[in-house]
Amino acid sequence: MAARKPPAHPPVKIEPLGKIHDRAAFYCGSDELDTYLRERASQEARKQISTSFVLVEDGDNSVIGYYSLSATSILLDDLPEKTAKKLPRHPDVPATLLGRLAVDMHHKGRGYGEVLLVDALRRSFQAATDVASYAVVVDAKDDQACLFYEHYGFIKFPDHALRMFLPMQTIASLFV
Repeated sequence: MAARKPPAHPPVKIEPLGKIHDRAAFYCGSDELDTYLRERASQEARKQISTSFVLVEDGDNSVIGYYSLSATSILLDDLPEKTAKKLPRHPDVPATLLGRLAVDMHHKGRGYGEVLLVDALRRSFQAATDVASYAVVVDAKDDQACLFYEHYGFIKFPDHALRMFLPMQTIASLFV
């Protein structure tokens, strides 16, 4: 008997969060991340604070996962000494904040976290060609999230256990 192929997942797409997206049923296991998507993401977009992007199946507006991006800066003194020595002696350097990244519990374990992360890094890299950004910064929610980001090359800040960064130069090597 021939091995059966696993069922194919429907095609998915990532797009900016809009009014058409059904956020009510989204549940990732973190009240903070769930509430942000339902109640604050659209407000922050209107106020130009952050932009959220959602992963949805083609033809369905239910949110599978999302992430948010905004501008931030990194204090030069917060970076590892070896890294800081290579940068101009400004008090801080521009960066992109990957503020939130979450996948609905019904869709975990399917690789959607990686899909969202790669899209966020691609968008950050593309934006950095017009507006300078030294790195993408994340504030991991917990140790498990830290392991996720470390798997993709993020580096911990020496004095901030859950704060991490990935230099744009490293990101460029993924897309060039």
